[in-house]
Amino acid sequence: MKTISGKEFASILEKHGWILKRIQGSHHIYSKEGKVERISIPIHGSSNLKIGLLKHLLKISGLDEKDLN
Repeated sequence: MKTISGKEFASILEKHGWILKRIQGSHHIYSKEGKVERISIPIHGSSNLKIGLLKHLLKISGLDEKDLN
C-alpha cells in the first residue's frame, strides 16, 4: 500500500465531500453530512501516516486504496 502524508489525505477527503470542522492541536477533524463518523487526521508536516492508521481512516471514510492516486 502506498503511504501518504496527513496533508495529502486531508485534501483527498475534501475532494470526496468531507468538511473540516475544527483543528485541535495538530489534528484536523473532518465530518460529512449524512454520516455519524468523524475523522481525525494527524498533520505533522510532511511525515507519512502509518499503514495501520491509513487503513483505518480509509475504512471509516468509505474510500479505498485506488482513491489515493
